[in-house]
Amino acid sequence: MIENIKTPNIGFLGAGQMATALAVGFTKSGIASGEYLFVSDVITASAERFVKQIGAALCRTNVELAQKADVLFLAVKPQQMNGALTEIAGKIRSETLVVSIAAGLPLAFFQERLGADVKIVRVMPNMPCLVGKGSSAFTALENVSRNELTLVKTLLETVGVAEQLPEKLLDAATGLSASGPAFVCMIIEALSDGGVKMGLPRALATQFAAQTLLGTAAMALETREHPAVLKDRVASPAGTTIAGIHVLEERGVRAAMIAAIEAATQRSAELAQSYGGRGNLIGLHERIES
Repeated sequence: MIENIKTPNIGFLGAGQMATALAVGFTKSGIASGEYLFVSDVITASAERFVKQIGAALCRTNVELAQKADVLFLAVKPQQMNGALTEIAGKIRSETLVVSIAAGLPLAFFQERLGADVKIVRVMPNMPCLVGKGSSAFTALENVSRNELTLVKTLLETVGVAEQLPEKLLDAATGLSASGPAFVCMIIEALSDGGVKMGLPRALATQFAAQTLLGTAAMALETREHPAVLKDRVASPAGTTIAGIHVLEERGVRAAMIAAIEAATQRSAELAQSYGGRGNLIGLHERIES
């Protein structure tokens, strides 16, 4: 529970994996219990599974959900969003905060369909939110209050870390944190393959590879030291690590990772344009909250 902010009714339009992960985070953290959570989904089985797991209440229509929610999470796929917004347009209460977790859809997309007065937050979560270790970037319109931004940040932090950014940086956040888990999985797989090539059993090689990334990431976050400093601590003169680093540099691994983030960022921007462009945003939060 957030000091001086009453527990809101939180609605989820869509009951997929990310919506479920967020709802689990809310309940586990104690921010909201099932009695404050509501869901609707065109796939009845998904909605019923959400209700059973979370203890939430089922709304039979999206309009019923929109009218009940103080905070309305839009958690349907981007290609389904236009239809969902058409259904609830004009039915959202003026005080309701709308939070989209759909990839690639800019704030202007929602303004054009819901109206300029609707309070909208756009969030880019990532896959590790499913295990409570996510990274979420969010941006909002100027009509979203500081208390509402605090509420969104607090809710998102139940499944990891969350930072507010200007919308112009959300494509970069998408390229890094949203696409990044796939790149990291490729690294884990490659490390495991290397271990197998050198004689380790597959299950053990994968366990060691994943744990090595997990442990190193924890060190980087806890010590706040530059990754290069941590790298140098492992690379002894004429040792095994520096020999491996030499190969990685020869093969252009560092450049390849940078190029991958760049490509993912550019693709995110292209998708935003294909979904309706960025348009003329009304009162966009361009400041980064501390």
